[in-house]
Amino acid sequence: MNKIDRYIIAHIFGFTAIVGLALLAIYTFIGFVSNIDSTGQGSFGVLQLLIYTVLQMPSGLYTLLPIIAMLGTLMGLGALAGQSELTAMRAAGVSLIRIGRATMMAGVVLGLLGLFLGDWVAPAGIRAAEAYKARERSGTQPGLHGQSVWLRDGDNIFHIKRLIAENHIADVEIFRLTPDLRLSASMHVEDGVYQDGGWRLTGVRQTELTAESTTTSTIPSMDWSGTLSPEVLRLFVLEAQSLTMPGLVRLIDYLEVNRLDSAEYRMELWRKLMAPITVMAMMLFAIPFVLGSLRSSGAGQRLLIGILVGVGFYVINEVSANLGQIYHWPPFLAAAVPSIVLSLSGAYRLAKAR
Repeated sequence: MNKIDRYIIAHIFGFTAIVGLALLAIYTFIGFVSNIDSTGQGSFGVLQLLIYTVLQMPSGLYTLLPIIAMLGTLMGLGALAGQSELTAMRAAGVSLIRIGRATMMAGVVLGLLGLFLGDWVAPAGIRAAEAYKARERSGTQPGLHGQSVWLRDGDNIFHIKRLIAENHIADVEIFRLTPDLRLSASMHVEDGVYQDGGWRLTGVRQTELTAESTTTSTIPSMDWSGTLSPEVLRLFVLEAQSLTMPGLVRLIDYLEVNRLDSAEYRMELWRKLMAPITVMAMMLFAIPFVLGSLRSSGAGQRLLIGILVGVGFYVINEVSANLGQIYHWPPFLAAAVPSIVLSLSGAYRLAKAR
C-alpha cells in the first residue's frame, strides 16, 4: 500500500464516518420517537427510553452499515473527483483497477467492523436494552419467568409453562411419541432443576397409554437426560437477530438433531456471514458512479443516488430472505444472491468504465 492508496482510503473513511454519524442520529431519533408510547409503565419514562435507545444504537449501525459504506464511498471518491484529483491520479498512470483495489481495502476494514458489530456488539446491546426495559417497566429483575416454551427432545415433546431460569423449569408437560407419532405416554412435572449434566424432575405424575388400558402413577423424583440443556433454553427464547454466530450454530445443531425446522436460524446465520461481502459489494458498486456520469455532479446528487441504490438493495435483500423462507430456497442462495449480483454488476461496470 503506497501513499495514493492510503490517501484514497483516508478520504473514504473520513466521509464514511460523517455519513455514519448523520444516518445513525436520524435512525436513533426515529427509534426514540416510535417507542415514545411505551413510556409511563412502571418507572420507564423518557430518560429510560433514551437509555434504551442508546443501547440499541450498535444494532442500528449494523443495519445501516452497507448504506453508510456506499454513501461514504460515493462522497469520498466524489470529493476527489470534484477536485480533479482522480483525474490527476489517472493521468499519472493510476488505473481504475487500482482505485477499485484501494476502495476494497477500505471495504475489508468496514466489512470486518460489520462482522464485529453483528456478532458481538449488536446482540449484546439488544439483550441489554430489552433487559433494561423489562426491569424498568416491571420493577423487578428481568428473567425468563412466565414464558411458555414448546421444545422437542428426541421422541419427547416438552411444554414448559413456566421457564423460571435457563436451569430451572416448572409446570411442565412431557408427551412421549412412538416412531409412528402416536402418543404413548404423558407426564406432568411440578419442578425441574438442571444439575450434574441432567435434569432433576420432582413431583412427576405419569400416564402410560396402551391400546387396552391407561395407567397412572406418581413419582416423587426422577432424573432426565437428553439434548435439552440450559444453553438450548437460553438460545431458544432469544430472537434470531440477537444471537451470535456460535449461538446460532449450536441452536441449529439442536434443532436438526430433533428433526425441527431450522430454516429461520440458518438464514440468519448466512446473513451474518454475508454481511462483510454485502458492505464490500455496495462500495464496489459505488465506484463506477463516481468515475462515470456523476463525476462532475454535486454532493447532493451523489447522496441522492446512493440513498436510492442503498434503500433499493435493502428492500431486495429483505424480499429475497423472506421469499427464501416461503419457497424453501437454500439459505445460502436466499442470503447471498443479492450481494453476489451486486458485486458482479459493480465489477462489470468498473471494467467497462473509462
